[in-house]
Amino acid sequence: MPKSNFMIIMGLLLLFAGAVIFGLSHGSAHIPWQELFLEKNRAIIYVRLLRIILACAAGSGLSVCGIVLQAVLRNALADPYLLGTSSGASLGAVTALALGFNVLYMPVAAFCGAALAVLIVYFVANERGRLYAHSLILAGVIVSIAFSGIVVFTVSISPNEALYGLMWWLWGSLEVYNVQVLSLVCAVVAIATAIIFIFYQDLNAISLGEERARYLGVNIELSKKILLILASLVTASLVCVCGVIGFVGLIVPHTVRLLCGANHRRLIPLSCLLGSVFMIFCDTLGRVLFAPVQVPIGVTTAIVGAPIFIILFKKRQKRL
Repeated sequence: MPKSNFMIIMGLLLLFAGAVIFGLSHGSAHIPWQELFLEKNRAIIYVRLLRIILACAAGSGLSVCGIVLQAVLRNALADPYLLGTSSGASLGAVTALALGFNVLYMPVAAFCGAALAVLIVYFVANERGRLYAHSLILAGVIVSIAFSGIVVFTVSISPNEALYGLMWWLWGSLEVYNVQVLSLVCAVVAIATAIIFIFYQDLNAISLGEERARYLGVNIELSKKILLILASLVTASLVCVCGVIGFVGLIVPHTVRLLCGANHRRLIPLSCLLGSVFMIFCDTLGRVLFAPVQVPIGVTTAIVGAPIFIILFKKRQKRL
C-alpha cells in the first residue's frame, strides 16, 4: 500500500474516532469525555449512540449509492436521489398521513413510495431490455418532478396539521424511533454495500466507458441492473428512516476521489468511512449550534460540505 494511502486511511480512522467521541459528548447537554461511561449518563449516551449508528449507516449507504450512480450513469452530478427515490418516499409518507394512518407507519409508506418511483423509472427507461444512462436520468427527473408536485399539492389542500410537521423529515433527521427498524436498515446497508464492493472491478470498467467494459469481458447490462437495484434498495431504506439528506452522496465520493484516486477497491470503503465521519459531525453540529433547537441534518450537510468540496476541488485544479 502506498504511504500516502496509508496516511489517508489512518487519518480517516482517527477522524472517525474523534467524531464518535464528539457525537457522544456534545448535544443539548454537554458530557465531558471522561464521564461518558458513568451510570448517570447511560440514558443520554444510549440515545446518542443510536443516532451515531444511523449516521454511519446513512453516510456509508448514501456515499456508496452516489458512487454506483456516478459510475453507471457516467455523470459526475449523479446522487442517490436521481432515480426518484426521495420524491417517491416523500409521496408515500405524505399519502399515509393524509389518509389518517398513524405516524408509526410512515417508514413503511415511505419505502413503498420510493420503490414505486424506482419501478416507474425503470419501466420508462427500459429500451428493449437495456438501460441507457440518458434514459434513466431523464426518467428520474420526470418522476421526481411529478411526485414532488403531488406532494406539494397534497400538503396544500390537506387539513391535517401533521403534514406540515413532515417538512422537517423532508430535510432529514437522525432521530431514532424504532430500534428494530434501525437494525433492519443497517443490515440492508451492510449487505448491499458488501455486494456492491464485490463488483468493484465492473465499476472500474464501466467508468471507462461501456465499449471498453465489454472489451474487458464485463456483462454490462446485468451488472448495471444489479448495482442499480442495490443502490435503489439502500436509498429507499435510508429515506424511510431518516428522510432526505442531500449532498452526502455527491460530495463524499468526489472528495475521496480527489484524495486517493478513482479505483473503486479503495473508493468504496474509504467513502463509507468518510461518509460516516461527515454525517456524525454534521448531525452533532446541528444539535449543538442552536441548542435546544435542532437544525435538520440536510441543511447542515449542505452548509458544511459545500465549502470543503470547493476547497478540495480548487486544490485539485492547481495540480492539473
